[in-house]
Amino acid sequence: MADSRDKASDQMKTWKQNRGSQRPEQLTTAGGIPIGDKLNLQTVGPRGPLLVQDVVFTDEIAHFDRERIPERVVHAKGAGAFGYFEVTHDIRRYCKAKVFEHVGKVTPIAVRFSTVAGESGSADTVRDPRGFAVKFYTDEGNWDLTGNNTPIFFIKDAMLFASFVHTQKRNPQTHMRDPDMMWDFWSLRPESLHHLSFMFSDRGLPDGYRHMNGYGSHTFKLVNGNGEAVYCKFHYKTDQGIKNMPVDEAARLASTEPDYAIGDLFNAIANGNYPSWTFYIQVMTFEEAEKFQFNPFDLTKVWSHKQYPLIPVGKLVLNRNPVNYFAEVEQLAFDPSNMPPGIEPSPDKMLQARLFSYPDTHRHRLGANYLQIPVNCPFRARVANYQRDGPMCVVDNQGGAPNYYPNSFSAPDAQPQFLESSFKVSGDVARYNSDDDDNVTQVRDFYTQVLNDEERQRLCQNIAGHLKGAQLFIQKRMVENLKAVHPDYANRVQSLLNKYNAEAQKNAVHVYSRPGASAVAASSKM
Repeated sequence: MADSRDKASDQMKTWKQNRGSQRPEQLTTAGGIPIGDKLNLQTVGPRGPLLVQDVVFTDEIAHFDRERIPERVVHAKGAGAFGYFEVTHDIRRYCKAKVFEHVGKVTPIAVRFSTVAGESGSADTVRDPRGFAVKFYTDEGNWDLTGNNTPIFFIKDAMLFASFVHTQKRNPQTHMRDPDMMWDFWSLRPESLHHLSFMFSDRGLPDGYRHMNGYGSHTFKLVNGNGEAVYCKFHYKTDQGIKNMPVDEAARLASTEPDYAIGDLFNAIANGNYPSWTFYIQVMTFEEAEKFQFNPFDLTKVWSHKQYPLIPVGKLVLNRNPVNYFAEVEQLAFDPSNMPPGIEPSPDKMLQARLFSYPDTHRHRLGANYLQIPVNCPFRARVANYQRDGPMCVVDNQGGAPNYYPNSFSAPDAQPQFLESSFKVSGDVARYNSDDDDNVTQVRDFYTQVLNDEERQRLCQNIAGHLKGAQLFIQKRMVENLKAVHPDYANRVQSLLNKYNAEAQKNAVHVYSRPGASAVAASSKM
């Protein structure tokens, strides 16, 4: 019934009600010129051609032709919301950033959740990682913490990033998602086993965005007021509790309610049921990093919570929906190189690459002045630099201030107290292979210690159900990788593959044996 519709479905009705008895505003062109008729073109007589002078029409259609901006290459489908971060525990011994300067400190935030591989029109309930990016509008500029709902990633060396993404997108000839591409790459890179096992487990299908954790994933560096530095990982645990979706329910919603996660988030906030996450850090000293049993900057691995326990920091709360999706979510741009003093990058190879890749992408999608867009603007800090001009400069372009540095005219100057922390590096410049690192121990722990037997069986069913679409030699190579993790893992997947492959062979023979099938097959070879 119309009276029982949810908040998202009733958005237009709510907008009208909020206007009360106000009369409609005067309709205008984009230049503010009042319009008298928005239904009919100016033409020469009722059946004649239209006129170039019909600027009401050209104003409308010229903008319409340019409404779409380039879609994000990954994370194209997403939902956004706004709220605040509140500090609940003092971590100044680790970090001098003002966002953490005292218990009770509140900082506005914007958050964007997303699926990763699909296009903007894809379903919310596909098996895929979920993006979880947070923008903190701090007193010292924006801090963008770009992460996922996984503490790990498929690869550890950014040289492979473009190729990896290509395998998750569409075949360049067929324009179809291709299991051969995906599993060929994954089976050739055993480092992906950890993330694969996570993604094909129950957590690969979170029930909306409110019921999943978030992670900064990368290793970062925190610096305190004395210049002392530690390495750090960021975690945000859902206060709503982890909730995942059965495979059949996810498939049903993909066809009946493809925007399920977007609607779930919007309606929760609209109904005053504000989702929240508890924010934690893990800390490792430089000395511990030097002696660590594996590369602490390896994005395919986690830090043990027993060795490096979660330290509570604060709370993320989302209490406002976007006023307009395009303005505040589609144009929302996250850049991991936006780190206020006290938060710095580590030697994590994937993070280092993203420091360039993300802002470069935004300049392509949104223009050189994308940080002047209100949702991206660091509005709690004053921007003063020597960047000028460019398309869509919508501020005063810093007026008559000098646009070169150094200068003699009291223009913005660097302050030594904001220098990055110094650190020593040594080693020969070369291209180092990290593929032979231990790629199985943490996957084995996940399989044997984190999952129970029912969850292990569902994981194997999910992998086999997808892997069966790849060629047999790729299936065999993937099973060999699983065998290195644990024989039970490999045996279960292989057993299911044997069943699926036998059924596929039987169906192929049945089709070929139908009357006329041989003639069709013969004609196809001519």
